[in-house]
Amino acid sequence: MPDQPLPLKELDEVFEDLVTLLKHPEVGAELTARGVNVSLAIVGAEGLAAYVQGDKERAADDLLTVGEEIKSRLAGADPASRPS
Repeated sequence: MPDQPLPLKELDEVFEDLVTLLKHPEVGAELTARGVNVSLAIVGAEGLAAYVQGDKERAADDLLTVGEEIKSRLAGADPASRPS
């Protein structure tokens, strides 16, 4: 976004770094081993980034998608091996 105050530019960079980190194969392997779906984590991070940027419609869509998907996976999972 052009002409943003420095703190907001830094915040955007943090979210970009987070998404990059989530895409890293070693991070993905660790998260997957914990039952975390990396794609959902990325959508969640992007949704939060959209929210702090003021794009509340996209944020609501992304975060609702993540919440519904996690809830659906929990409902269909064996309690001993519930992924997120």
